[in-house]
Amino acid sequence: MYAIKGYFNGKKLIPLERADLKPNQKMIITILDEYMDKDNQETDNKKIAAIEAVNGLLKDEETEKVTEFDAVISERARFARKVNV
Repeated sequence: MYAIKGYFNGKKLIPLERADLKPNQKMIITILDEYMDKDNQETDNKKIAAIEAVNGLLKDEETEKVTEFDAVISERARFARKVNV
């Protein structure tokens, strides 16, 4: 089980993080007593649009190219997929 952040825009629930859901997967939705201000909502919408624009960009590339891309992005952004314990 994991949790993702999101908000209700008055019509539907908007996730702020990617959720890898499968068909018919059950969910628990928790409603918080916190609200998004308009500036944060617009910033989050821009982030979501940017992520969706590049989603799948490398899907047809060879594994070697994707690995190379990940290494460059990790170095420049100062993060990695692996968690060192």
